[in-house]
Amino acid sequence: PEQHKKVYFNWLENIEPWCISRQLWWGHQIPVWYGFDLASHGFEDDEGDGALDIVELMRLLSAQTLLKGDERHHAAADFDTVDAQFSDVLAGLPTPLNHARVVEVIDRHAAAEALGESLAEYNLSQDPTKLVYPIWRDPDVLDTWFSSGLWPIGTLGWPENTDELQKYFPTSVLVTGFDIIFFWVARMMMMQYATVNDRPFDTVYVHALVRDEKGKKMSKSLGNVLDPLELVDEFGADAVRFTLTSMAAMGRDLKLSTQRIQGYRNFTTKLWNASRFAEMNGVFGHARWTPGEALTATANKWIIGEVAKTREAVDEALKAFRFNDAANTLYAFTYTYCDWYLEFSKPLFDTESAEETRKVMGWALDQMLTMLHPIMPFITEELWSLSGDRDKMLIHADWPTYGAELVDDAAVTEMRWVRDVIEKVRRIRGEMNVPKSLKAPLLQLSCDEAGQKAWAQNEVIILRDREAGIEGLTPADTAPKGAATIAVEGATFALPLEGLIDVAAETARLEKSLQKLGKELGGLRGRLKNPKFIESAPEDVVAETKENLAAREEEESRLTEALARLKEVG
Repeated sequence: PEQHKKVYFNWLENIEPWCISRQLWWGHQIPVWYGFDLASHGFEDDEGDGALDIVELMRLLSAQTLLKGDERHHAAADFDTVDAQFSDVLAGLPTPLNHARVVEVIDRHAAAEALGESLAEYNLSQDPTKLVYPIWRDPDVLDTWFSSGLWPIGTLGWPENTDELQKYFPTSVLVTGFDIIFFWVARMMMMQYATVNDRPFDTVYVHALVRDEKGKKMSKSLGNVLDPLELVDEFGADAVRFTLTSMAAMGRDLKLSTQRIQGYRNFTTKLWNASRFAEMNGVFGHARWTPGEALTATANKWIIGEVAKTREAVDEALKAFRFNDAANTLYAFTYTYCDWYLEFSKPLFDTESAEETRKVMGWALDQMLTMLHPIMPFITEELWSLSGDRDKMLIHADWPTYGAELVDDAAVTEMRWVRDVIEKVRRIRGEMNVPKSLKAPLLQLSCDEAGQKAWAQNEVIILRDREAGIEGLTPADTAPKGAATIAVEGATFALPLEGLIDVAAETARLEKSLQKLGKELGGLRGRLKNPKFIESAPEDVVAETKENLAAREEEESRLTEALARLKEVG
């Protein structure tokens, strides 16, 4: 996200020295060993025979003197390597020091004692094997971010030139949180250029911070932590995964609540129900439709186009790292498939298009499961295995590549018209509280040729919609008093309300709803007119308030229109 680039580049452009060690008891211990610089103590070979007087040597190398003297150090990956390095230095010293054996001790004090004791033993025995040269390792550890900065190559076997390193480095995308951009991301970039002279990744995706439903950071002390394992136990892993993905808008934190997750658990139930419907209608064991195969039913042509448009939109969103857009596109398509296509298909099973419908329904279900799989891997894998004879698991299936060539524009236009008629009738019946058990005729006031064709070809679908409750289509010159007018592309209809509802009771209900809505609108408008709220409230809170106001105003407009119709009837 744009707002995080500034943090990254500002840190690198104003870089400061970095202390790569920390005094902690965990972590990677610094690979540096120290030993006394014996040559700095000023001993000489008085006899000229390349040997030192052991008594004089013991005096010069007393523990007290050693602790004040200089040190040598060597860095190495392991003790054997550093042993060789120190041994090379000792080889250049006079006897008996050139015979000393390198050993590792815990610290500088232990080294002084060990050297003194070995000198004493050598003095008594004159045995060169008794003389040791003690070294000690740096007690500090590498800074956490120094170690983790090597993660891209350290996990692949570096410094060895392994097959894994050749295959997987550099990688493409790093996913991380914004709070460690300069701790980790920048350090990985530096460390890989320093060690292998290459970038570790091409793209950094900074994900949002998961907060509670009120926008507060989760904290044990506040008691607002949502344990993901508990959420998985209650709602299922797929519901939790889809919830997080659908809310992962770039640059915005997630406000997580159990209510949201519960909603997406219901979404998983919808997938089960859609699969059950397909099974009940003989789809599971049936051959799938293949692109290029001719179709007769408009609804089948339409859903194939919807699948293709969904695939293109999902790919575009994933490519741009808009994971929430990908999830929400799939969510919308799944509801289109379940709430519209499955309903449209019911009368088709009683026609010559039955076999074609089974093929298309199975194909569209397969595509839906495939596209949902990265977000919801468990339920989709299960339904994939149950809904047909498969050569391989869904996780190994090919990602679809079809696109606009599968979209039938005429079918899209026709089914959009059909949906528009049904949706508007449903909405009016819902606003006026018409009982679902009551059916009513739809009056046709005007309709162009395209509309008449769409009605004729899909009349059985329209009339079978239970929520619309349309009894039939009747031509009429004018709408009766109090009828609700319905305008769609190229046509105007009217839905008579008289005799369907209790006008007095519905008038009272709508007036009460408008009164309550008025109070809510007043509160929202007051907040948005308050300069202090606009200045101090977080951006997402202000945006949410504006969205709520717009939704409430739209609701007020619909209810006001419905109340006006009732007054005409009354």
